[in-house]
Amino acid sequence: MPEVVGIRFKEACKIYYFDPGGFTLEEGEDVIVETARGRGYGWVTLPNHTIDDEEVVTPLRTVVRKATNSDRARMRDNRGREDDARRLCQRKANRHGLEMQVVDAEYAFDGSQITFYFTADGRVDFRQLVRDLAGTFHTRIELRQIGVRDEAKIIGGIGACGRACCCTTFLADFTPITIRMAKRQNLSLNPAKISGLCGRLMCCLQYEDMVYEKAQEELPDQGDQVETSDGTGRVIRCDCLERRVHVRLQDGQVNRYSAEEVSPSCREMRG
Repeated sequence: MPEVVGIRFKEACKIYYFDPGGFTLEEGEDVIVETARGRGYGWVTLPNHTIDDEEVVTPLRTVVRKATNSDRARMRDNRGREDDARRLCQRKANRHGLEMQVVDAEYAFDGSQITFYFTADGRVDFRQLVRDLAGTFHTRIELRQIGVRDEAKIIGGIGACGRACCCTTFLADFTPITIRMAKRQNLSLNPAKISGLCGRLMCCLQYEDMVYEKAQEELPDQGDQVETSDGTGRVIRCDCLERRVHVRLQDGQVNRYSAEEVSPSCREMRG
């Protein structure tokens, strides 16, 4: 079982495992590590610990050193230049007639590369733009197209709940969100009420979905014919968390019953 430390490079981003390289590291310590794109600056989110071999993504790269004051100054300088670089890239994209929105710029720690993140409705031929940017910054340039959810994660904002977007504060990965989750929770299907700032279904629809899914397994489906103490009727609504069902009886009256008070109709079972 290899010993590793968990490192993050941005807030609410994925945690990557690194070989501690003989260092004993505490949570929150800044470090310099070897990455696929050269040396990077990150901070420890998981101190030294062991993991199973199958959890390791090879090759396991190494922590080079604890960050020095010089490293911190360089990182601050890089961050200070990124917004200017983003604006310059957007101006050049406009001059080249490219329909793209430059969302963010990211300097590599050693200055060997600048990565620009952008959104666009379709594919963009940015080869001439890359040459133009390389001639301006005199370093390697990478342009990376991202989706609207990634754009919201980078830009941030306040959600309908009044809190900062989940994706900018703690969500490291995006998981698929479906309209079925909203239906299962009896939420309004009005897109304006269940969509986030990115225009896609809100990430928080998944938080309680497993609870509703498990609760629904113990209840009849909407439209099922059931037997009650008041006679036969059809389920018109289920309150999963209360474990109650609303049943329209044959005389048109709607009554509410607990899950234990209804059973599948014998007639429907035979059908």
